[in-house]
Amino acid sequence: MNFLLRTLFLLCFSGVVAGQNFTLSGYITDGSNGESLIAATVLVKANDKNMGATTNEYGFFSLTLPAGDYEAVVTYLGYKEQRFAVKMTENRKLNVALAEEGSDFIEIIVEAENANSNVTNAQMGVEKLDMATIEKLPMIFGERDVLKAIQLLPGVKSNGEGQSGFTVRGGAADQNLLLLDDAPVYNASHLLGFFSTFNSDAIKDVSLYKGTAPAQFGGRLASVVDIKMKEGNNQGFGVNGGIGLISSRVSIEGPLQKGKSSFLLSGRRTYADVFLKLDERFKDNILYFYDLNAKVNYKFSDKSRLYLSGYFGRDVLGLGERFGIDWGNSTATLRWNYLLSSKWFSNTSFIYSNYDYKIEIKNDNASFSIFSRVRDWNLKQEFQYFPNSKNEWRVGYNVIHHTAIPGKVQTNDFSVSLGDNKYGLESALYASNNWKATSKININYGLRVSNYLVLGGSEYYGLNSQAEIIDTLADQPIVSNYINFEPRVSMSYVLSKKQSIKAAFTRNTQNVHLIANSVAGSPTDKWVLNTNNIRPEIANQISFGYFRNFKDNMFEASIETYYKDMRNQIDYKDGADEFTSTIETELLFGKGRAYGAEFLVKKNKGRLTGWVGYTLSRTEKQIEGINNGEWYAARQDRTHDISVVTMYDVSPRINVSAVFVYQTGNAVSFPTGKYEINGQTVWLYTERNGYRMPAYHRLDLAATFQLKERKHFNSEIAVSLYNAYGRENAFLINFQQSETDPNKTVAVQTSLFRWVPSISWNFNFK
Repeated sequence: MNFLLRTLFLLCFSGVVAGQNFTLSGYITDGSNGESLIAATVLVKANDKNMGATTNEYGFFSLTLPAGDYEAVVTYLGYKEQRFAVKMTENRKLNVALAEEGSDFIEIIVEAENANSNVTNAQMGVEKLDMATIEKLPMIFGERDVLKAIQLLPGVKSNGEGQSGFTVRGGAADQNLLLLDDAPVYNASHLLGFFSTFNSDAIKDVSLYKGTAPAQFGGRLASVVDIKMKEGNNQGFGVNGGIGLISSRVSIEGPLQKGKSSFLLSGRRTYADVFLKLDERFKDNILYFYDLNAKVNYKFSDKSRLYLSGYFGRDVLGLGERFGIDWGNSTATLRWNYLLSSKWFSNTSFIYSNYDYKIEIKNDNASFSIFSRVRDWNLKQEFQYFPNSKNEWRVGYNVIHHTAIPGKVQTNDFSVSLGDNKYGLESALYASNNWKATSKININYGLRVSNYLVLGGSEYYGLNSQAEIIDTLADQPIVSNYINFEPRVSMSYVLSKKQSIKAAFTRNTQNVHLIANSVAGSPTDKWVLNTNNIRPEIANQISFGYFRNFKDNMFEASIETYYKDMRNQIDYKDGADEFTSTIETELLFGKGRAYGAEFLVKKNKGRLTGWVGYTLSRTEKQIEGINNGEWYAARQDRTHDISVVTMYDVSPRINVSAVFVYQTGNAVSFPTGKYEINGQTVWLYTERNGYRMPAYHRLDLAATFQLKERKHFNSEIAVSLYNAYGRENAFLINFQQSETDPNKTVAVQTSLFRWVPSISWNFNFK
C-alpha cells in the first residue's frame, strides 16, 4: 500500500519536483463585454509537442511547463483565435480578451484541441447546452427555456405536457440538484410548471451531469444542473429583452467602473391576468408570475474578485377573493475568488436559498391560510490546484443548515401546525483530480464524505414495522447522525482521435426529500428532511460508453449504458393520508433500480445542425407493503423516449427549427373495480402503477427573422407553433360512472394543448 501511495504521489506531482518548471496562468474573457469564458482552450506548442489547459468556471487557467520557448494558441468556439510567443524562464501571466467572429454568413470553424473533447474527456454522462442553440428551439408560449431544452437530451424525460420538471436516468424529480450560481432551487417552475424559473437572458452557461458528477457536487441521486448567471458587461451599457403574447422580459447591464466592475439586472413578468379581465366570468381572478435576476461583481486586482448574485421569483394564483395561492424562490450568493498563486485558485461562497408557499381560503364567516417553507444557509470553500499539465485538483468542504416547515394553519381563532419544524446540518469534505495518466488514458477520480446531523428542537417518533407510532423520543441536540462515503471515478481510453470508450462509477446520497403523489408535482408537495426514520437515500451507478466523431468532428455519436441501484427509496403506503402532521406514518421504504441505454447522434457544423436522441430504459421499486412486495414500475418509468431536433439557417437573417418527441406513457395506477358504500362509489386499486398512460408525441415548429440591423440596435421576430399537428395528448384520465348506464364505468381523458401558436419580438440595444 505504501508503495502504491508513493507511486501515485510521484505521478500526480512529478511536475513539482522535476525542477526548471514554470507556470503560465491567467484569465480568458470576451473582449466585447468582459464575461469570463468557460472551457476556453489554451494550447501550447513546442517541438511538435502539444500541451493544453481549459479555463474553469471563472475563466481561469493554469499550465506548468518546462523552461523554453513556446507558442500559445487561445481559442473558443465562435471567437477569433489568438497566438502568442511565450518564453518560459519565469512564471508568466497571460490574460486574453477574445473577439467574436464576424456576423457574415460564412461558416466559422475554430479548430482547437477541445473540438473532440467529447471523445477525450474522462467525464461521461455530461451535456453542455449552448445558449445560442436554446434560443432557436421552438418552445411552448414561445418562451426560451433551459429546462425544456434539457428534456430533449437522451436520458432526460419530461414530467408531463408543457412541464419544466424532468427526471434523469430513472431518478425522481426531487433527485435533480438545480443550482443557480451554486444556490439550490427547490421549485424551478412557474405557472404550475409551464415556465421554468430560469430566465435565459440572465444565463451564461448550463451543464448537466447525469449521475456521474464530480466530487464537488452532492446531495442528490440523479443529476446536477449547474447554471451560471451572466456577470454583466464591464465595457459598455446594453439593454435587451422581448415582448411576447403572455410574457415580457428586459435586461440591463453595464460597467460600474469600466473594465473593473459590472452589473446585470434582468426581469420578467407574465400578464395572463390581463386577458382574464376581458371575460366577465374571470375578471376577478389572478394568474401571473414575475422574477428578477441581479448580479454585480468587482475586480480588486488580478488576484481578487467579489461577486454578489441573487434571484427572486413569485407566482400568484387567485380565484376572486375566496381562494389564493402564491409560491416562489429566493436565492443569494456572495462569492470571493482569490488567486493564492499561479497554481492555487480559491473560491469562498456564502449561499442562501428559500422556497415557500402560502394558501389562503376565505368564506363569509371564516378564513384560514397554510404556510410552508424550506430554507438553507450554506458555506462553501473550495481550492483548485494545478501542479502540472497532467493534473487538476479540487479540494473543499461545505456546510448547509436546513430548516423545513411542513405547514402552519392560521384561522380567525387559532393556529395549528401540520408537523413540527425540522432542522438538519449537512456537511461534506471532498477531493477530486482530473488526471491525464497517458496520452490515451484520462481519469477523473474523487471522494466525497458527507455527514448529516438530525438536529433536535422538535418531536421525533419511534415507529414499528407497520409505520405506527410506538414512542416519542426525548428532545436532544442531535437525534441521528448519518455518515456516507461517496467515491466517484470516470475514465476514458482514447482508441484514436475520433473514438474512445469510457466507464464510470458514482455513489450519491440525498438528505432532503420531496413527498409527492404525482409525476408532474405541484407547489404544495412536501419537502422533508432526514429523521430517525427517514434515512438518506443512496444510489450506486455504473455506466459504460462508446464515443465516435466523424468528418472532422462535424458529427458526434455516442452510446451510453447504465445500471443504478437505489436504497431507502420512499413511497406512500396504500390509502395514505397526505395531510397528516406525522407524515412518516404514511410512508414506506425500500429499494429501487434503474437501467437503460442512451443513443445520440449530433451534427455540429453547417447550415443544418441538430441531434437525434433515443433512450431505452426501465425504472422499478420494491417496497414491502406495496404491490405485495413485488417489483413495480416507478411513476417516472417510461420504456421509450425519442427526440429529433433540427435547426436550419435559411439565410444570414432567417433560421427555422423543428422538434419531434415521442414518449411511452407514464406508469399509472388505474382502478380494477368498484363497490358502493352508503350510495357512494369507491374505486378498488390493486397493482401499483400497473397500467400506462397513452403514448405521447408531438411536433413543434419555429422560425426566427432578424430585422434590419442598425448601429446600436438590432431585433428579431420569433414565431412558433407548439403541437403542430394537433395531437390531443392525455394529461389526466379519470374514471366515472356512465350517465346512461350506471352499471358501466367510462374513462374520461383531459388534454391541455392542441395547438399553441406564439409570436414575440426580441430586441437588443448596444
